[in-house]
Amino acid sequence: MAAITAAMVGELRAKTDAPMMECKKALTEAEGDMGRAEEILRVKLGTKAGKAASRITAEGVVTAYINGGIGALLEINSETDFVAKNDEFMALANNAARLVAEHNPADVAALLALPLDGKTLDEVRSALIGKIGENMSIRRFQRFETTAKLASYLHSGRIGVMVDFDGADEQVGKDLAMHIAAMKPVSLSSDQVPAELIEKERSVAALKAQEDADKAVAEGKPVQSPEILAKRLEGSIQKYLKEVSLLNQAFVKNDKQSIEQMLKEKNTTVKAFTMYVVGEGIEKKQDDFAAEVAAQMAANKQ
Repeated sequence: MAAITAAMVGELRAKTDAPMMECKKALTEAEGDMGRAEEILRVKLGTKAGKAASRITAEGVVTAYINGGIGALLEINSETDFVAKNDEFMALANNAARLVAEHNPADVAALLALPLDGKTLDEVRSALIGKIGENMSIRRFQRFETTAKLASYLHSGRIGVMVDFDGADEQVGKDLAMHIAAMKPVSLSSDQVPAELIEKERSVAALKAQEDADKAVAEGKPVQSPEILAKRLEGSIQKYLKEVSLLNQAFVKNDKQSIEQMLKEKNTTVKAFTMYVVGEGIEKKQDDFAAEVAAQMAANKQ
């Protein structure tokens, strides 16, 4: 059997970017055959990536790419915040956003099939999973193509915003993106707020009104008429719509102005915007450390 030297391990690591010990094990199994060792690693890393694929990815980053009137906002997830700060993970995210802008893929599957450095984006992702040992997944993206202007804002990589706007002042676009990250509107105008969100708010307001009525009865106080309660309910809905629609929100840099008033003053219009918050809506795994230790101890006794 050929001796496995440090130089051989270093060469294999340079070719595959796999962990040092994995390279040494592969070379040992391949009896020093570099080509066979590469194949062994490809299988092992692929297996490792497959095992990781079932684990929840609720951390990660949002990244943005803009080139003229074409841009992309993309969320890529990892299992831990530590990996989300890894340079190679960030490079993967940035490359993915660029590919979205340049190739306009129909969905995440089409994006993963795009070429990157002689491989597909999915192969690059899988190799990085194998190297780091943690699952990573591209969750969503939004591509912009406009004859106007694009501006983006990333807050600690956790919140990302891209705005399609038309106006002479570039700073207005940046201010809009920062405002959206801070105030988190769900739509551009009140008439664009999704119906399901309005119904949810209506249900909450109705329950609150019923609680107030029950409390008044219990305290022997007069109960408001159905007409007045209906007006209160409608008032709550209108207040909610103003709070969650961008144009009606108070501008964070000048709360005496609404966004709509600020835009009119700056002779600017907003066509569209997208905001992503990392892990929003993903159910994070809650680890039971005591149960995990007990299970490990039981397994060791077998």
